[in-house]
Amino acid sequence: MSRILTLILLAVLASPGELAAFSNERLIVVTHVDNSDLRLSREQIRNLFMGASIGRELKPVALPPGNRTRSLFNIKIVGLSDSRVQSYWAQMKFTGRRPPPEEVNSSDTMISYLLQHTNSIGYLTADTELPDDLVIVYTTH
Repeated sequence: MSRILTLILLAVLASPGELAAFSNERLIVVTHVDNSDLRLSREQIRNLFMGASIGRELKPVALPPGNRTRSLFNIKIVGLSDSRVQSYWAQMKFTGRRPPPEEVNSSDTMISYLLQHTNSIGYLTADTELPDDLVIVYTTH
């Protein structure tokens, strides 16, 4: 997604005072150290979190709707607003095609989940302190 489109989408979701900080905030996509050889593109991560297979068994884990980090992930990685992502998953659930990613309620819970489930993958803000058993597979700019 172009930087201009990202800023337009951010403007819709954030107040003017938050816009500069929100658009400059970086995310990391992390998994268990058992997957340390894994490197993913933005498109692969998007596809994985939208229910597609990427040729490797990874279970995406998301933060709850309304969470600021989730909103940032949806815009910067998925390229859709929270409401569009929720609408997509409602349609997938209704038609019985795909379940949405597992949800956890906080960044701390995300870290615990990723540590306990070696084939899971999730996202956090780039300033999150990671334990040694988690590795970064993608960073936004």
